[in-house]
Amino acid sequence: MAVSGRQSDVKRIEAISEIGSARRLVVKIGSALLVEEGKPAIERLNSLAKDLATLREQGTDIIVVSSGAIALGAARLRLPKGGRASLADAQAAASVGQVALAQLWAQALGDHDILAAQMLVTLGDLEDRRRYLNAAATLERLLETGAVPVVNENDSVATEEIRFGDNDRLAARVAQAARADAVLLLSDVDGLFDRSPDEAGATLIDQVEGVTPEILAMAGDGSSSGLGSGGMASKLEAAQIAGRAGIMLAIINGSRLSPIAGAIASDRGTVFLPVRSDSARKAWLGGRLARKGTLIVDAGCVSAIAKGASLLAAGMTRVEGEFQRGDLVQVDGPGGEGLGQGLVEYSAAECRAICGLRESEQEAKLGYAPRAAVVHRDHMVRS
Repeated sequence: MAVSGRQSDVKRIEAISEIGSARRLVVKIGSALLVEEGKPAIERLNSLAKDLATLREQGTDIIVVSSGAIALGAARLRLPKGGRASLADAQAAASVGQVALAQLWAQALGDHDILAAQMLVTLGDLEDRRRYLNAAATLERLLETGAVPVVNENDSVATEEIRFGDNDRLAARVAQAARADAVLLLSDVDGLFDRSPDEAGATLIDQVEGVTPEILAMAGDGSSSGLGSGGMASKLEAAQIAGRAGIMLAIINGSRLSPIAGAIASDRGTVFLPVRSDSARKAWLGGRLARKGTLIVDAGCVSAIAKGASLLAAGMTRVEGEFQRGDLVQVDGPGGEGLGQGLVEYSAAECRAICGLRESEQEAKLGYAPRAAVVHRDHMVRS
């Protein structure tokens, strides 16, 4: 089935109270909310399933991104440290836990006559463009049939080097692929606070337009906002990923019963409003995570990129990492400020050879006529 390349059909949702009007919604719940002392939190799961059923009755397509496989599997296998003592333990725990997690969701949603569909993905499934489109088509077809996709990272085969590492960012990538209107991240706190929510005087930030350095600072090492593998920092990165596609992301408290219904009624949580709406391909590119290296550029190149120009070799001052043509690289300014990321036209060795050279000087170094750019503007997204 063909998948639209446009994001124009994404409905703008600007408040948690408007979630019920969403055309399509991605809901992420972490393992700390689903698993307690190695056992499933059945009452909380059933309460959430009821909320999801209510939204579906109102006409909202639902996609669930669910953690919990490793925690459930580790308890059943009696593995130390919750199954995270080693990569082999985590993979074994996930293999057992994925079966248990799928059964839990099938039962909880089945009680409302909703068919659950398990979908396990790896980082590569959403980093590679062809596989990303295949995943998008699968999601679309499942939703057309009336099923609720329950998505999780396939931790039974993922390694430390090639994995999302948290389901916050996975949820945002799934939302991009599914052209969802909004993402709900269920946390153990009400949302983003201006400091640790345990501190006196901590204030809930109810709305954020753009994830600025000041916002990122609120999720620093001293913040306890959001537990689990991601924490609040990963939720802010998820907001940036979703925002590229014009998708609102919200954080609400998932530790209470009927968490979504309660958040909608009280309009309580933190809403991250998108400040841009990239094309589908640019949103996918901007949301990619597996960068292979970094290109540092001078001030003149910073100005040119800000105006929409390609990155030329003459503007490069340093090359970090090892990569090949077509790999994803980060582009940084002279002070280390992130400018964006894109697909590089040269290997790392070639970039080092032509670093700082004008076009007329590059052929002698390369042994062939230089390409139009090191990173072409059509294959680059700005931060």
